[in-house]
Amino acid sequence: MKYCRFLLHGEVRYGAVEEREGDLWIADLIPAPEEDLAIRVAAARHDAVAAVVREYSEARFEPIRLSDAHLLAPVTPSKIVCVGRNYRDHAKELGNEVPAEPLLFFKPTSSLLAPGGVVRMPAASSRVDFEGELAFVIGRRTSRFAVGGDWRSVIRGYTLANDVTARDLQKKEGQWTRAKGWDTFCPVGPFISDEVDPAAAFILETRVNGELRQHGSTADFIFAIAELLAYITAAITLEPGDLVLTGTPAGVGPLSAGDRVEVSAAGLGALSNTFQPE
Repeated sequence: MKYCRFLLHGEVRYGAVEEREGDLWIADLIPAPEEDLAIRVAAARHDAVAAVVREYSEARFEPIRLSDAHLLAPVTPSKIVCVGRNYRDHAKELGNEVPAEPLLFFKPTSSLLAPGGVVRMPAASSRVDFEGELAFVIGRRTSRFAVGGDWRSVIRGYTLANDVTARDLQKKEGQWTRAKGWDTFCPVGPFISDEVDPAAAFILETRVNGELRQHGSTADFIFAIAELLAYITAAITLEPGDLVLTGTPAGVGPLSAGDRVEVSAAGLGALSNTFQPE
């Protein structure tokens, strides 16, 4: 199944995404996932008249092209856990050693950005980089996951992300919270899908203004998804809806105002965002 999160008549809704004649469509409305408490609270507050109008609107929903929808980030996680240097070539291009264990950091949920949104480049940084990544969404509460366990059973689906980084601040400050945590520094989308298999040499690409900059395969992961789940959940319980970014391949680089970055992969569409000074 594929699904997205979008605005419909000013309300946040979720929709099932289907391919029709080579194009992606929002085919029908679906219930919000359990972790999206805001949409559930909002629905509960509707008065009786509003509820009737809502039901009528749902019954009359007409499929729309995904490209025509006002898309939102498809996730509402309690936390965003990221993995650094999970491709050997990326570690080498920045002059770093290949890590012996997964290197983890957080992005705040305030860094989430919708597909098509504008990344704000902070005045405090003179170098903002793109980092195209595969991400996965947790489907059920997971703690102390065993490496030999069924890792697919705890993952709801996969999506694309851009781990935007203020590279100069990252190098200057040592810890990565501020460098990677600015508002708008985590574009995600355009939808979630459980129909891809990252264990089968899954290809991820990133383009800047149409020029290919990154071409990586999950076959080159230093730490596979099962290892990442075991390492993360040994310390941190993952809740439904939590987002995990799996690392970026080689080819990262600085951006300029007005640049357009597109992260893409077969079965996951394309995540496109532009960059502008704050």
